[in-house]
Amino acid sequence: MAIELPELPDLTPGEAPAPLAAATSGGPSLLQTVLATLVVTVVAGAMGALFAVPPPAPEPTAKTEPTPGGVVPAASGLFEMPPIVTNIGSPKDTWIRLEASIVFDAKTVQHPEALAEDIAGDELAYLHTVALSQVEGPIGLENIRQDLNERAAIRSGGKVSELVIRTLVVQ
Repeated sequence: MAIELPELPDLTPGEAPAPLAAATSGGPSLLQTVLATLVVTVVAGAMGALFAVPPPAPEPTAKTEPTPGGVVPAASGLFEMPPIVTNIGSPKDTWIRLEASIVFDAKTVQHPEALAEDIAGDELAYLHTVALSQVEGPIGLENIRQDLNERAAIRSGGKVSELVIRTLVVQ
């Protein structure tokens, strides 16, 4: 592939070169440039206006209490358990505070406060045996959450579907 260059005219010293007709011919005219600029400006303005308009607001729906794992089903109840404060198993001078709620089937549980007290006692006994290394990091938090959920489900006989951790403080 060879590139052909236009031939340059022979110049004598002191003579000014004439503009090359071949290099300037065939290019866009001033009118074409103005029209292209105008079209691009109109299209850009339309796109900007399209993205500047906010989407319509969603329709209001029945309000449910959200949980980290999803949305509470309509037939479920949410009960806040009393805070649990205890020292952990290792090191003994480290304390843990857990604030949680239970999600239960409202049709099968008549007295959620009594069920929450039973679960809180079981969770207190469990947290008293936990080592600090078991609580550290996101994996430790997820393991504690799974253990607490499992214990709540066992203690309630399957009536509690989830134990939602609101706060967990270790100091």
